[in-house]
Amino acid sequence: MKRQILLLFLSCTILYTCAPEKIADAGALVIENVSIIDPVNGQKDKQTVIISNGKIQQVLPSADYASTEADTLIDGSGKFLIPGLWDAHVHFAYIEELAPKMFNLFLGYGITSVRDTGGKIKVTKFWKDKAKANPQKAPRVMIAGPLLDGEPNVYDGSSPLVPELSVGLETVEDAVKMVDELDSIGVDLLKAYEMLSPEQFLAIMDRAKEKGLKVTGHIPLSMDVITASNAGLHSMEHMRNIELSTATNMEALLAQRRKLLFDGQNDPGNILRTRIHEAQRYAAVRNQDEAQTQKVIEALARNNTWQNPTLTLGFAPVERPFERPEWQASFEYLPEQVRKNWKEGIETYAATKVSEDRKVYRKWFSEIAYKLHEGGVTLMSGTDTPIFFLTPGLSLHEELINMVKIGLSPKEALATATTHPAKYFDMEEELGLVQTGMWADLILLDANPLEDISNTQKINTVIKQGAVYDRSALDQLLAEN
Repeated sequence: MKRQILLLFLSCTILYTCAPEKIADAGALVIENVSIIDPVNGQKDKQTVIISNGKIQQVLPSADYASTEADTLIDGSGKFLIPGLWDAHVHFAYIEELAPKMFNLFLGYGITSVRDTGGKIKVTKFWKDKAKANPQKAPRVMIAGPLLDGEPNVYDGSSPLVPELSVGLETVEDAVKMVDELDSIGVDLLKAYEMLSPEQFLAIMDRAKEKGLKVTGHIPLSMDVITASNAGLHSMEHMRNIELSTATNMEALLAQRRKLLFDGQNDPGNILRTRIHEAQRYAAVRNQDEAQTQKVIEALARNNTWQNPTLTLGFAPVERPFERPEWQASFEYLPEQVRKNWKEGIETYAATKVSEDRKVYRKWFSEIAYKLHEGGVTLMSGTDTPIFFLTPGLSLHEELINMVKIGLSPKEALATATTHPAKYFDMEEELGLVQTGMWADLILLDANPLEDISNTQKINTVIKQGAVYDRSALDQLLAEN
């Protein structure tokens, strides 16, 4: 029997119309003699995975499997099969002209599921619905809808750097009404933002609990981390504003923030937020209190408030991965105007010197992320793509590298982008492992990621709900305009 992958793309001229040839109903897609790696079971060699109707039907030792003429065989000898990866922090609405290319970029880099953490609902719902209608051609898309912010709100659409990602809520009643509206539209979670009042934040938490919706977000500047976590916050993005609640003078900082918020209530939200961050962030990082830090970590662990640290974003002002030639090579996959804008922006940024404040913050950022992990707080991998020149898809692999840099093992790092986000959405029976009954969202690698986490980039084949994309097909996806 010929051992080959049936991967024939139909000629197409419209984005997303290309798809692998359908696997014959009479047979199964079979990956044989492969080493399976997942965060729970570790590595199992010489395994055969049988896929049919988009799901894994069986996993067994290769010695126990006898193929049939109807089966489509993939030889996994010397290769490593991992679950499809999640990017748990993306924004389809941040650069709307890039959004139509993001499906291909994600799949091209093995990202089979994403969590959109904030954008205009008409934009995010459009991409969620498109992905749901084309599950073999797109990553799974989970959405939060717009950032739920107070007034003045930060991402109000006043400039390209602050596109319209949020809604400004003036009252508690506005906040409750918005939760109801987003729930009726069908969001998968909510995201609370920094300019909310404590009363608005708590009202959002209460209403979300009634609706069965998880809430992620930034800690509002008017609150402290422990209070927000105690209210039931399910996860935090970028560990945002933790440093303000772990400083020796945390109570004085909170009082100062509230005064700055009151005095600046007529200023644009992005300017007011930046003013407060600049006034407090770096001073707080230089004035950390170990006992208070431990109290915060214990509260987050006790309340099961997960962290999506977006390490790559946090390190980028110092490490500047987007200046690397191999990173900029990925810009060739971007729309022409986006590519031009990014290269110009990087040239401008490269001319600036890295400040000592940034270096100190980067060191703290790395240390607190590992302390949270060690303290029993669950981490997820997300990037904030396409913010700050972070190429969709590629940046998730950089995030995994950074997870290992801060102290996680490669196996633990894989969990942050596979089993953890699946569990976050109560989908642990469907995604995150290579085992019977799971959706066949899989990546076949040419090298072992447990030996070197950067090997997640050595992608041979991506399988999305049973649809197979070999290396040439993936290259075609990335190159399509």
